[in-house]
This record gives sequence, structure tokens and C-alpha cells, in this order.
Amino acid sequence: MEKINLLNAIINTAIDGIITIDNRGIVESINPAACQLFGYAESEVIGKNISLLMPEPDKSAHDSYLQRYQATGERRIIGIGREVLGLKKDKTTFPFRLAVSEVEYGNRQIYTGFVHDLTKEKAAERSLKEYTEELEIRIKERTEVLQTLVNELEKAKEDVSMSLEKEKELNQLKTRFVSMASHEFRTPLSSVQLSASLIEKYTQKKDPEHVIKHTGKIKNSVGQLTGILNDFLSLEKLEAGKTEARFEEFDIVKFSEDLIEEMQLIAKQNQNIVYQHTGTSARVNLDPALLKNSIINLISNAIKYSGENTFIEFNSELDNSRLIITVKDNGIGIPDEEQKNLFEPFFRAHNTGNIPGTGLGLNIVKRYVGLMGGEVSFISRENQGTTITLIFRRHV
Repeated sequence: MEKINLLNAIINTAIDGIITIDNRGIVESINPAACQLFGYAESEVIGKNISLLMPEPDKSAHDSYLQRYQATGERRIIGIGREVLGLKKDKTTFPFRLAVSEVEYGNRQIYTGFVHDLTKEKAAERSLKEYTEELEIRIKERTEVLQTLVNELEKAKEDVSMSLEKEKELNQLKTRFVSMASHEFRTPLSSVQLSASLIEKYTQKKDPEHVIKHTGKIKNSVGQLTGILNDFLSLEKLEAGKTEARFEEFDIVKFSEDLIEEMQLIAKQNQNIVYQHTGTSARVNLDPALLKNSIINLISNAIKYSGENTFIEFNSELDNSRLIITVKDNGIGIPDEEQKNLFEPFFRAHNTGNIPGTGLGLNIVKRYVGLMGGEVSFISRENQGTTITLIFRRHV
């Protein structure tokens, strides 16, 4: 009797629910902890089917499960245990771990269910899962922010590198400009100063022949200075975006013949500029001012860098798709290792020596031709001459 009282005391004070049922699923006993979990009074449960405490689909399937176990011995919960949902009196559900044992007592089969409430554990799991998901979201957001910052940092680094490179290029251009300007301005100005002094001397001696000679030198020096300033002005307009191509239709043959007539006047002794046109048509649609400036620049270079008693070839070729203009000389040419810099502003090859020039001409030509939608190419060999080719897609 004492042992029975002790067992009842243990059952009644257990923190987990304990429920016993018979082989038909009818509740025979329920301890206070189970009553509290399910929200029922003991009298409301005893004598009722255990499915009272189950939500669907377990509620409908329980009796058939019990019958199948008794018929086949196939276990799904008995002696195994699993997590299930319980149905409270107020129709809410809660999670619990159910362990079921089978006891034979007085020729009867009694099943005892041990109910361990998992509400707090599940709440903790949900909280942990939510926290983990929130943490993952934050990590993802922080990673995206970090990646954005890294990208911005890389871009800033590239911008700084580009700025430094541009500054370096600008400094190099400034150095070239100062070097070129100091030389190219000094030479004609010195010539003007000397010729002016000699003119004064020869005027006193009444020597008109020498006066005319030095007047010509002054004119030539002024022409050089004007050319330098024109190059500077052309470059400044290009850099400022003030130069635009103004297309119009004209005759390339007449245009070229008039231009050759002008250029022949400044050619060296016995230098001959030979022009030839190929094509059945001569009408083109380009900017005549930009084209004239470009060709004058090319022929001027050919004159400067070629010797006396030489030929300068100037050709134009026009077909249905394009206009090709070439200027070829037999002058000093461009060293192979310096050809990559040919179109850079203020660049002059080392073999130009004391031949005057700004190093801007070919840069301006390339940009003028580009404004007209054309391309520039060249072939050059040191001491064998240079051929510059301008190609324009025809659109007349």
C-alpha cells in the first residue's frame, strides 16, 4: 500500500504529463501536469477517447493505428517516441515529445504516454532561427555595403591613377611646350633682331640689295612665328571643342590645284610638288577649310624635311566609296622607335635637328580628319621618306 501511495505521489507531482489508456484508446488516468498542459479537468478526460487531445490528422488516424499495432505489432510511437502536436481545450495546439510504453496488467494491455512540453524549446528554436535569418540578412546587407565600398574604393583608385597619369602627361606636355616655345620663338626673333640691325646699317650705306635680303629674312621669320601661333590657336580651339566640321560639296581637283599653286611658292630650290588625281568624278563633300589646313600641314612637312632638287607627290583618288589623299616625300623619315609617338602634341623626332616646327601639326591633322569622319595612316623609313594617307568615306 505504501508503494502504491508513493507511486501516486510521484505521478501526481511529476512535471511532465502522464496519461494511461486501455487497448481501445480510452483514458483511464491523467496526472495534474497533463491536465494543466491540455487545459482540462481530470473528470473531463477520464473515460473519453485519447483522440480528444489530438488535432487532425492524428485524431482520425489514432484508433486505426492502435488497432493495427494490436493486430500486427507494427510500431510507430510505442517504444519509439516522437514529436507531436497536442490539442488543448481552447482548440489551440502545442508541441510536445510523446513517449509511449506498453504494460500488461491483470491480463489487460495498458499504454502509458509521457508528455514533455516543447513549447519553450520550440519558441527558443524559432527565436534562434529568426535571429539567424536576421543575422544572415544583416551580414548580406553589410557584405553588399562592403562590396559597394570596395567597388567605390577601386573606382576612386582608378580615378586617382587616371588623374595622376593625366597630370603626368600634362606635365610632359608643359615641358615639351616650354622647350619647343623657347627654341622656336627665340630663333626667328633673333633673326628679326639681327636683320633689323643690319637693315639699319645697310640703309646708312645705301645698299638696297642687302636691305631687301634682310627684309625677306624678317618676313620669313614673321611667317614662322605666325605659323607657330596658328598651331597654338588651332590646338586651343580643338581642346575647347570650338572646332566643328562644316561639310559642303566641292571639286577636289580644282581645290588641290589651287592649293599646290600656293605651296609651290614656299618650296625649296628645285623642289617640285607633283599632283595627280585618279577617278572619273571629282565631287566630294567635306569641310574645305579643315581639309586645306590638313593638306597644307602635310605638304609643309614634306617641304621642310626634304632636300632641294626633290619631288613631293600629292595624289587624290576617288571612287564610289571613298576619297584617298596621299602626300609622299623622300625626306629624313621617322625613326622606327619613335613612330608610335608621331601624332602626340609637341612631339618631334630626334632626327629633326634644327629644322623649325612645333610638333603640333600632325596632331592637329589627325583631329581635323577625325572631325570629318576620316582616318590617318602613315609609312615611314628613316632617310627614305614618309607617306601620309588620309581616307574619307564618300558621302556626296
